[in-house]
Amino acid sequence: MGVSKQKAAQNHDAIVSAAETLFRERGVEAVGLVELMAAAGLTRGGFYNHFASKAALVDEVVAKAMAEGLENLTAALDASTARGEDPLGNQIDWYLSPEHRADIDHGCPNAGFLGDAPRFEDPARSHYASGLTTNLRRFAEAVQAATGLDQEASWDRTLALFSQMVGAVLLSRAVVGTDPALADQLLDSARTDLHNRTRHRP
Repeated sequence: MGVSKQKAAQNHDAIVSAAETLFRERGVEAVGLVELMAAAGLTRGGFYNHFASKAALVDEVVAKAMAEGLENLTAALDASTARGEDPLGNQIDWYLSPEHRADIDHGCPNAGFLGDAPRFEDPARSHYASGLTTNLRRFAEAVQAATGLDQEASWDRTLALFSQMVGAVLLSRAVVGTDPALADQLLDSARTDLHNRTRHRP
């Protein structure tokens, strides 16, 4: 007896959710289908009922993660504005926090999939690039509001600021297990510098 459409949809979502977690934690190439389907609570044989290939799954995972990342950024910026706080400063503080550093499974997908992105097949690589661009443009709005720069200058500043944020988080994640003091210094120094360059103070 086949499964219902509702159950099939639930299984599909379970595969995507398990895949995102494992891909972020281990990298796409390190995750096999047996392990992936077991993490989703399913058997390997059912994989091809949902996806034509592992590449198709990667594409869906990346598209979903990048869309959710933009939603989360927009919600965070809007919430800060509604509270009368500094949206850009709050985003910098969150991004360069130990909590975000530790949240590999649900943190910024721009950082979370950065190592794998160059090796994605074309559809997933396209979703990553377009998601990054959209994320940067939303972030640029906050930069422009905070700094008073014109649109072109705000875009240039955004590219520099966001690159520093992502780099600091990834370097901090890389050494936190062996040199936690250095890991914290990487976040702290980047956060202070970014606040200085956006006319805010932590």
